[in-house]
Amino acid sequence: MKGQFPVDRFQNIRTPFYYYDMELLRATLDAIKAEMSKHDNFMMHYAVKANANQSVLRQIKRAGFGVDCVSGGEIEASLRAGFPGSKIVYAGVGKSDWEINLGLDNDIFCFNVESLPELEVINELAAAKGKVARVAFRLNPNVGAHTHANITTGLAENKFGIAMRDMETVIAEAAKLQNVRFVGLHFHIGSQILDMGDFQALCNRINELQDQLERHHISVEHINVGGGLGVDYQHPNRVPIPDFHAYFDTYARRLKLRPGQTLHFELGRAVVAQCGSLITRTLYIKEGATKKFCIVDAGFTDLIRPALYQAYHKIENITSQEPMEAYDVVGPICESTDVFGKQRDLNACHRGDLLAIRTAGAYGEIMASCYNCRPLPTAIISDDL
Repeated sequence: MKGQFPVDRFQNIRTPFYYYDMELLRATLDAIKAEMSKHDNFMMHYAVKANANQSVLRQIKRAGFGVDCVSGGEIEASLRAGFPGSKIVYAGVGKSDWEINLGLDNDIFCFNVESLPELEVINELAAAKGKVARVAFRLNPNVGAHTHANITTGLAENKFGIAMRDMETVIAEAAKLQNVRFVGLHFHIGSQILDMGDFQALCNRINELQDQLERHHISVEHINVGGGLGVDYQHPNRVPIPDFHAYFDTYARRLKLRPGQTLHFELGRAVVAQCGSLITRTLYIKEGATKKFCIVDAGFTDLIRPALYQAYHKIENITSQEPMEAYDVVGPICESTDVFGKQRDLNACHRGDLLAIRTAGAYGEIMASCYNCRPLPTAIISDDL
């Protein structure tokens, strides 16, 4: 056993595979519950897009949280894991009819609506079923976030949400429709945010919008601020659990909730990222002209974040205690972008060594593909070993 990995038990498992440390996941969920318990009106909906592994979902369900879904498939996965419709929020800029009907059939908590045409379709489909759909409007607050450009969502240039200038018009339109009921406002400014100032800016914008609505005698039952809290990719051993206190405290201090309002959160990455690692086996050590390559059996089909976002993941050789050497850790895919890390210092690597690519519990397994006709990676749960 090296670190938190049962290496001896890994040896006979076909690589690559995802390994989920359920003890760490439970500790993370406990930390979230401890902070949220300080606030009677806080509610959590885990963002399923980060990781839809059924064992992970069931653990989150046992913690008492709801879920935030962005597709019909995610709604189905959540229902299989035991989440009731009453704890499901459905967001997404392009909801198809079958997905909306799925939400209606399961009486989900609410639809986070992103456009007037979508609102009209939900009303029409709800009417056909004789139902009234609860809706919250996702507003684009035009608040920037200090994160990668590809994962910002709250700027006016992004495709997400309704422009603030249209807020009152859309709310008024909802009041005219018989089969939808306006229950809240929804916001989300991006992902992997570590600067609490970004969340403070969102609070300020929401405070302004609420003041504006109150001047028109419009009250809001629920405020949903999305997620976005980042994790420490550099130091997964030193900082295994994000700073949930600073995150929730920012909203508690800065957001001016009205009496009776409920505040909803949709954390994903911060819940599951650190509990997951991609375990891969060394195939070859290749001596290049100026560097060494550690060629492994995992590729960007298994973990696309480094190729897609130039994301950093800490890499560890979990079967070697030899002195450190520098390697480019690369996969077998026939693409130059199939690189997990360049000039990484690892304990000397040899054919057959197991490497752990850390902090891969979020947007790892869920984004895997079969490019090059490769099989999808399997998942191993620590509780099962």
